[in-house]
Amino acid sequence: MVELPELSLPEDPKLAQNITHFARALRKAGLPIGPGRVVDAVEAVAAAGFTSRQDFFWTLHACFVSKPEHRVVFAQVFRLYWRDPRFLERMMAALLPAIKGVQEDHAAKPGEKRAAEALLEGANQQVDHPERAEDEGTEIEVDATLTISSDERLRSLDFEQMSTDEVARAKKVLAQIKLPVQPMLSRRLMAAKQGDRPDWRRTFREAARRGGDIQSIARAKRRHRWPNLVVICDISGSMSHYSRIVLHFLHAVANAKGAGWARVHGFTFGTRLTNITRHMATRDVDAALAAAGAEAQDWEGGTRIGACLHAFNRDWSRRVMGQGAVVLLITDGLDRDDPGALAHEMQRLHLSARRLIWLNPLLRWDGFAAKAQGIRAMLPHVDSFRAGHSIASLEDLAEVISRPEDSGEKLRLLSQMRQRD
Repeated sequence: MVELPELSLPEDPKLAQNITHFARALRKAGLPIGPGRVVDAVEAVAAAGFTSRQDFFWTLHACFVSKPEHRVVFAQVFRLYWRDPRFLERMMAALLPAIKGVQEDHAAKPGEKRAAEALLEGANQQVDHPERAEDEGTEIEVDATLTISSDERLRSLDFEQMSTDEVARAKKVLAQIKLPVQPMLSRRLMAAKQGDRPDWRRTFREAARRGGDIQSIARAKRRHRWPNLVVICDISGSMSHYSRIVLHFLHAVANAKGAGWARVHGFTFGTRLTNITRHMATRDVDAALAAAGAEAQDWEGGTRIGACLHAFNRDWSRRVMGQGAVVLLITDGLDRDDPGALAHEMQRLHLSARRLIWLNPLLRWDGFAAKAQGIRAMLPHVDSFRAGHSIASLEDLAEVISRPEDSGEKLRLLSQMRQRD
């Protein structure tokens, strides 16, 4: 049961105006709410009355919530908007970056940050809330002048250098990026009048219905099928900031309709491998990432790339790679384990994949060279080696993911390695 704050009516409540502003906050938080639902909500509250907090909550819930994944966001926005006494403090705490070593007295729930962002966008507007009688005279202003940046700068900015506001904007942009993929020809056939090969089975079956006379030869062509996308993401200490944003991108790809992929599989690794595929299928991104983070217990820990790839090749490769999967490996390649074992596991992964693409945020440096043992062991066994530190780098990935001839920076770095050796 959702815990709700006590509600009381001032002398001039302006309830319709408040419900309208509440609907705007829900819409900014991601709920599909139009003017019709606002009118229905005002009429429903007028009919149900405003004497019980539970009745008021469920009346608005019935008008504004149409999908299960919207319930958490609705509850958070309702609690913040309809006057939790500490709502402003918690709104700001949800948006400020956490300081290591300081224990927070309130852990943000799934959907709470999105609710806070939606409400803060209108914090400088004059809105009359219930229970504001004691607060009249307090005016809240949010100065966002320093967070304004151009779209071009945002796309080229390193994820690690982004402010909280820029990270929120970047996630919205990443949610719109698609990863188009070309279909593959299957060995199975389908009927086609202009097919390039005869379909003898269908020809004889139709002839049997006519007493054995073959009047025409049926034609067929090969079917098209879509590959799987497998994402293996490093969540160790050196990669945690990038991986959190990339997982937002993965969630958008996994839930995009008509993207072409048969299925999107997600794995995280630091010191051990974790399958987060079922969590990425949750429509609400905050709930999905919260569940994935709870299951992956090695966030911001050490890195054992070779051991984790061995676990993937042993336990998951045959299950998720059987349909000509495209693999995205997201890691900086900084591993201190045996480079020979790492190279062996990378070779196994490469042979199992239709295409293996390595995204490395270290490529953001102009003077990057393959000096680390882990990078030198992994690089020969990938099809493409690309940067993965900004929106622009992920947009470039979307353009080349279906180009088998694209190798990114692989050939240049291999040439440097040979010259040094």
